[in-house]
Amino acid sequence: MSSRHLVDPELHPFIEQWSEIKPTRETLPRMRLELARGLEKGAPPTLPRDVEVSERWVPGPPGAPEVRVLVYRPKRKSPGAWPALLHMHPGGYIIGSPEMNDVSNRRLASRVGCVIVSVDYRLAPETPFPGPVEDCYAALRWLHANAAQLGVDASRLAIGGESAGGGLAAALGLMLRDRGDVPVIFQVLIYPMIDDRTAAGVDPAPHVGAFFWTRASNRFGWKCLLGQKPGGADVSPYAAPARAHSLAGLPPTLMCVGALDLFMEETVEYARRLLAEGVPTELHVYPRAVHAFNLVEQTQVAQSFLRDYEQALRRALYPSGAPPDTGRTAKKSAAKKATRRPSPRKRSR
Repeated sequence: MSSRHLVDPELHPFIEQWSEIKPTRETLPRMRLELARGLEKGAPPTLPRDVEVSERWVPGPPGAPEVRVLVYRPKRKSPGAWPALLHMHPGGYIIGSPEMNDVSNRRLASRVGCVIVSVDYRLAPETPFPGPVEDCYAALRWLHANAAQLGVDASRLAIGGESAGGGLAAALGLMLRDRGDVPVIFQVLIYPMIDDRTAAGVDPAPHVGAFFWTRASNRFGWKCLLGQKPGGADVSPYAAPARAHSLAGLPPTLMCVGALDLFMEETVEYARRLLAEGVPTELHVYPRAVHAFNLVEQTQVAQSFLRDYEQALRRALYPSGAPPDTGRTAKKSAAKKATRRPSPRKRSR
């Protein structure tokens, strides 16, 4: 039975355009191009003018090529070093690039007041696990080691991403906890792809996963990443974070997912386990929302998500409550003073 009637009406044009992605090894090269172009269609958005973007190539994992990153930095002055977010883009581990999130990363850097480093990690099946997560780990180590040169506060680093990017962020969180060499204070897991067993015949609720990223797409993505059928006994938690025996010691976490997303159950379960292990966790489940619903920015549900995301990230990166828009506030205050009418002087008697 179709679950279209359960979807938010504002998202109907989205699910009609992207009813299902059907990747195969033969169609994957073309899909990579078409998806990147399709997500950029529409009227050119109004971009923040107070964010500068630069491309860097940073040392990769041992024996691997350099990793390309895009660095988003607010132009306005900060009272100190900026906090930073290492961002991993979505794409089922098989498609995508940092450019897919260019608009959202510019806005996030401007509105929250932070540097964002978005990682162009290698994709599967050309580079299966552990290549993608090791690329992200190498990028984070570079960010931490070069924090001073980047104007970044090394004590206020966060990691995050969407879908496969959320899965990589979760895996990176486990890796950092276990290796203990780079501290992070927050992780953002947006409808994360974290459990290969969802693709191995363990069917979630029948009304989820009907649109955009489906069960078939999920099986293909996991098979490409793992180099084998998903659901086996020897899958590393650094590939599928839901496989971790313990989630204790992970940083405070934000998790967001649509109620009709294929990843809804694994997201909610991961949040439950985090809370049970004493990890401060904020979970949002958006009713009537499908996978990647936030791409339709003008919808009410996407606006709710964006507000929740920005507020949670701002609280984490500015724990003292310092305003992230100090530069803009000062300018507005100065402009207001300049246009304020002088008060009439009292006449001397």
